[in-house]
Amino acid sequence: MTIARREYPTRRLTAAAAGALFLGLAACATPGPGEAPDGVYDPQEPANRRVHAFNKRLAEPLSGAGAGAGAVPGPVRQGVDNLADTLSLPQTVANQLLQGRLGRASRNSLRFTVNATLGLAGLFDVASGMGLPEDESDFGETLHVWGFPEGAYMELPVIGPSTERHAVGRFVDLFTDPVSLALPRPDRYYVTGVKVTDKALSLGKYGDSIDDVLSGSADSYAQLRLIYLQNRRFELGEDSGADESYIDPEAIDTEGF
Repeated sequence: MTIARREYPTRRLTAAAAGALFLGLAACATPGPGEAPDGVYDPQEPANRRVHAFNKRLAEPLSGAGAGAGAVPGPVRQGVDNLADTLSLPQTVANQLLQGRLGRASRNSLRFTVNATLGLAGLFDVASGMGLPEDESDFGETLHVWGFPEGAYMELPVIGPSTERHAVGRFVDLFTDPVSLALPRPDRYYVTGVKVTDKALSLGKYGDSIDDVLSGSADSYAQLRLIYLQNRRFELGEDSGADESYIDPEAIDTEGF
């Protein structure tokens, strides 16, 4: 009986994730931003603007004080960024396998191995210097590859700009991170802490740019929406034209190791 009770939370989380996935995919059946006449499908704009006003009040003190991130030494900021990237790689690999991108998944697997060992558990990005650059992915991109439309534009509290498809992807990623699932408590919370810290430092690092959007534009909501949609579509549509199923061993620079 005790074992069964301990399994209930996991089962409930799995059921919740599955339910959110199906509901979210149903929502994504609506026209996406790319299918709207002006490229922006935002039927809930009044509600989104209220969320944007809340996010703006939340972000202005952090971004305006870029000193928050500036007070942290550069090597420390870089180390946190490298560690967060290494911890996210297993989930990136899982998504790329679901997308059928075996070449990218293989390269990221190798990147994870190199940085987790030669990079001292991910604190140093050794892999980029060996021809294995950073390459991110998420379940929102997986849904894109599977053919699901963007759905409506939305702004989420704290998180910020999104689309219905990207929001579903974020939720699924939250409960399917291989690293968090493999680690016991409280170690999994340390992983979350590293990722949150990295996001906070990034917000401070780009504080001036954020200020320009939030305070320097006549309509910060419309400006942020446009920037997000353009950037997200560029990420999903980027195609190097290279054969992703092949890794050239000669392209990996192992000099000095």
